[in-house]
Amino acid sequence: MLTTMFIILAITILLFVWGKYPPDVIALISMLSLFATGILDLNETLTGFSNPTVIMIAALFIIGEGLSKTGWTALAGKKFIQLAGSSVTKLLVIITFGSGFLSGIVSNTGTVATLLPVTISSAWKIGTMPSKVLMPVAFGSNTGGLLTLTGTPPNIIVSNALVEAGEVGFSFFEFGLIGLPLLIIAILYFRYIGYRFLPKNKTNNKPVDIESTLHHWIEAYKIENDYYRLRIRSLSPLIGTTIGEWELEKKFNVQIIRLKRRHPKRLKKNSKPFIEFPDPSTDMRYHDIITVKGETKDINKLMITFRLGLIPLEATRDELRHNLINQEVGMTEVIVTPKSFLVGRKVTIGNYFKRFGVQLMAASRNNKPLLEKDITIKAGDGFLVRGTWNDIELLKNQHENLVICGSPEGLAKDVDNLTYKSYIALGALLLMIVLLVFKIVPGAIAALISAGIVLITGCIPIDKAYKGISWVSVVMIAAMIPMGLALQKTGAAELIANGLVNTLGDMHPVVLLGGIFLLTTSFSQVINNSATAVLMAPIVLLAAHQLGVSPKPFMITVAVSASTAFLTPVGTTTNAMVMAAGGYKFKDYMKVGAPLLLIFLIVVLLLVPIIWPL
Repeated sequence: MLTTMFIILAITILLFVWGKYPPDVIALISMLSLFATGILDLNETLTGFSNPTVIMIAALFIIGEGLSKTGWTALAGKKFIQLAGSSVTKLLVIITFGSGFLSGIVSNTGTVATLLPVTISSAWKIGTMPSKVLMPVAFGSNTGGLLTLTGTPPNIIVSNALVEAGEVGFSFFEFGLIGLPLLIIAILYFRYIGYRFLPKNKTNNKPVDIESTLHHWIEAYKIENDYYRLRIRSLSPLIGTTIGEWELEKKFNVQIIRLKRRHPKRLKKNSKPFIEFPDPSTDMRYHDIITVKGETKDINKLMITFRLGLIPLEATRDELRHNLINQEVGMTEVIVTPKSFLVGRKVTIGNYFKRFGVQLMAASRNNKPLLEKDITIKAGDGFLVRGTWNDIELLKNQHENLVICGSPEGLAKDVDNLTYKSYIALGALLLMIVLLVFKIVPGAIAALISAGIVLITGCIPIDKAYKGISWVSVVMIAAMIPMGLALQKTGAAELIANGLVNTLGDMHPVVLLGGIFLLTTSFSQVINNSATAVLMAPIVLLAAHQLGVSPKPFMITVAVSASTAFLTPVGTTTNAMVMAAGGYKFKDYMKVGAPLLLIFLIVVLLLVPIIWPL
């Protein structure tokens, strides 16, 4: 059975290294092989899918997605980048710190996904190539995951392994005792050494961010020509009436696009600050700000008739950026296909297109804006539409009739203005931290409570939440946990632990610590860091017990070294994410990562025995 165990382990590692098949599939094959060969029974084989570690990690993905969808990660990412100015070295410091800080709160993958577009954009703006700044984002996120218990899955894995072995697990911020010094060292490394090794690869990925996209739409569709904001004054006859009573579109040739309540808290109990898509039944109140479309002469007539005040036109671009697009409502550009059922239909610009759940904001034909109000649709016509992000995404299903231009999903994630849901999502995260710090409930329950708050309050739709979970990571971890159990059951873990102890145990424990670091980091360069932690945790625990020393310094070393995949692009998802965007080659990771890895090894050997005595 021991021989069979090592064969399965070796094949699993080789498949991970080969990389032809997804890691979750490899993990499932490994798990089923353990059952098929009789090493594990049914309950043991499936134990990973009920493991608190797996449940907690899945919940953390939901919390991270909630922060992303409500604007926090985009806002934080942009603020970090804005501080860099025009200096490449300053940008390196900011993004390394920024990615490290964010990954201590949300997932490493989520951090890189958030910072990737703004980092690329900033690199182009300051006159350098993305390859000079992208690798620090990946390495910074890997290091920043060591700031908190929930920063990266290996932290949770080694802590839970301690608890299951009858030891005291790590507290929420305990990882920061080693993680913060390592992050500072990573920042200093890229500032004074690493930037010299970063290549300057030519790429053609100059991005179009939300600002430039919106400005392009404004110019291409001439939105600013008929887009106005009006305030309802105290003597306006509109106060206390509904939009439908006045037939504004018929009598004044004007459409109300959006309505903002100036003082919603003083009014009805359930009054909302914004009415995104006003209809005839929408009532109007004193100090409301209405966004309207119409020709200047019609707007002037409307203002005189109803005693309305004009908000300065200079604010229209900011209005479009910060108000017409938010976490719930967005805009996109669509093109009508030649075979579309829409061809030949008459539409009115500014009206709500109920079939698709969107509002027609503007139109163009042959790359020229259509300024008339009523349009007969022709094949190839372009429309700027506004609707909820969910309705805009559903337009993809109309590919036979409409083609969506650009990436609405990318625009949605680039929205950085905050709403009340943003603070709910942040509050849920803080609640989880409090529950974990004071150990009020187990970690998995704390994460589930916070994830539940994010879902119930609508910070993120349930279907989006499930899409936000990296099921590849979750399934892989769940399927690899039985491997750790099998290593212990067959005696393989004891054999490997004995090898470590016999080889390095007679020397100083710090030498064993170094051996564990090198073995773990070797695995992490070629297989997922979570799988590495699952494999190494039982081995290291056993080795510590055999030597009669505290397992904590050895387990913290496993967590740190599992997050040091600096030598290859396949060690972590974050490394792979920046590879294509930076035009990196395999040797680039070796050149930049090897010195940093060596520095981390030295720091771990110096600090870990002091912080967690052997």
